[in-house]
Amino acid sequence: MEVKKQFKWFSIFEYEKEQDYLREMQKAGWKFVKVTGLGMYHFEKCLPQDVVYQLDYNKDGLAHKDEYLKMFDDCGWEYIQDYFGFSYFRKIVSDDGIEEEIFCDDESRLQMKKRILKGRMLPLSIIFFLVLLPQFLTNLFDTHNYFIATFIGAVLSMYIVIFTIFIVKYSQYKSDRK
Repeated sequence: MEVKKQFKWFSIFEYEKEQDYLREMQKAGWKFVKVTGLGMYHFEKCLPQDVVYQLDYNKDGLAHKDEYLKMFDDCGWEYIQDYFGFSYFRKIVSDDGIEEEIFCDDESRLQMKKRILKGRMLPLSIIFFLVLLPQFLTNLFDTHNYFIATFIGAVLSMYIVIFTIFIVKYSQYKSDRK
């Protein structure tokens, strides 16, 4: 069987783009098999088909994995894998062209974004404030190690961008639903 690997990076708030990417690959005849590392997507050659891919971030579901996967299976979703807290599912688009989603309303989509906020952004902010920020200040002002301070400063800048983008997107999504 012919296989293909592609490196593609999606941030935690770009899961919808990731879903679209996987769908387009399947339409082009490449069935998603797994993602490994920091964005190495593995595909196998298949007949082109319109398949909806959906990602769910639900640590409670993963804690009760058998029931969680059974619920999706009962609704016709094929489970693919778990990766960094996200569960990957796919389902063939029906003959009538209806594209199903695992989240059938805005409230459930908002709940998933809240789970991402608590499960991913909260730990990142703890690392930011308890580890990186003090190290940056220590290297900058106490030890005057500007090389390390510059490196940590670059990482802090990346964190600030990630936090800002996520909070803006989360706020926009929340306000659009009101």
